[in-house]
Amino acid sequence: MNLISEFRDKNLILALSALIKKESVKPLNIMEICGGHTHSIMKFGLPQLVGEHINFIHGPGCPVCVMPKSRIDEAIKLASQNGNILCTLADMLRVPGSNTSLQKLRAEGADIRALYSPLDCIKIATQNPDKNVIFFAIGFETTTPMSANLVQKTVELGLKNLFFHINHITVPAPVKAILDDKDVKIDAFLGPSHVSVITGYGIYEEIAKIYKKPIAVSGFEPLDIMDSILNLVRQQNALTHEIYNEYARVVSKDGNLRAKELINAYFEPCDFEWRGLGVIKDSGMKLRDEFSYLDARVKFDCSVESKKESKACICPEILRGRAKPFDCKIFGKACTPKTPVGSCMVSSEGACAAYYKYGQMTINEKI
Repeated sequence: MNLISEFRDKNLILALSALIKKESVKPLNIMEICGGHTHSIMKFGLPQLVGEHINFIHGPGCPVCVMPKSRIDEAIKLASQNGNILCTLADMLRVPGSNTSLQKLRAEGADIRALYSPLDCIKIATQNPDKNVIFFAIGFETTTPMSANLVQKTVELGLKNLFFHINHITVPAPVKAILDDKDVKIDAFLGPSHVSVITGYGIYEEIAKIYKKPIAVSGFEPLDIMDSILNLVRQQNALTHEIYNEYARVVSKDGNLRAKELINAYFEPCDFEWRGLGVIKDSGMKLRDEFSYLDARVKFDCSVESKKESKACICPEILRGRAKPFDCKIFGKACTPKTPVGSCMVSSEGACAAYYKYGQMTINEKI
């Protein structure tokens, strides 16, 4: 099986398109949680293929997009302090803080490094014993095991100059918070695939049961997403609210047990502030108390006073599913990938970035 070409088969995609249009008889608002799905939906022109009844709502599944400005400001403060080396993933560098960004600060001489792997921190720390190396960790359950592995190796090696600013977040909590908002109308979900590889699809069963919303855990290829949409349409017609595991070639009910054990060994749930959603109880992760000596927020002064978000930017509304990028007055004007105002344009997985990159392509170009 070719996992690229076979899942982009034009004839199969158009056949599913015909079935969706035939069987979809009333409006269906589908939130894709993951930013990767948003990009696939736009890249392959799926809104034009699913018919008039299907409406895609873009959720808070991009870890860069939902990072609050206060956390960015904390990273900037740490990177500005003498003797510190700040390490993080590349997307974070361009996110605007209150007064600057990590990218601009690096251009001014701060030692800020974009990593290919969190484990690179070990080499950096051992090569710079007189420096404090701080790993600014971000991501959903997909990347949390990598950070946990780095913590484990830091403890085993007895490194004294490697610290962690943990910003890992989880999927179920913000989904519940969005569904508790009476102004948001969501009928079904496309469940994230990479997250589900780690967690298993079982974590969504409570959401489906309590909120009575069908959820299709989907791969990223157009055939994956179209098949998932067809299932959600059929569940809508049958008045069911079950978990459909379309991505069974990778995702199981229980997920990666070893990865989950590693996460639980070093991290525990905590309240976390989400850009656009506010503070959500037990939606983030922090180092367990016995490892607090590695916590950069404990070791260093991270107090900041962050400015409010730009009134012109509607990223918070987009992340809540209340608006789309085209609804923003500065989209594609003052706010572009080269001059991003909001986080949804900065991130490679952001909804605004997807609309900007793929929004003007024709359907024939996409499939």
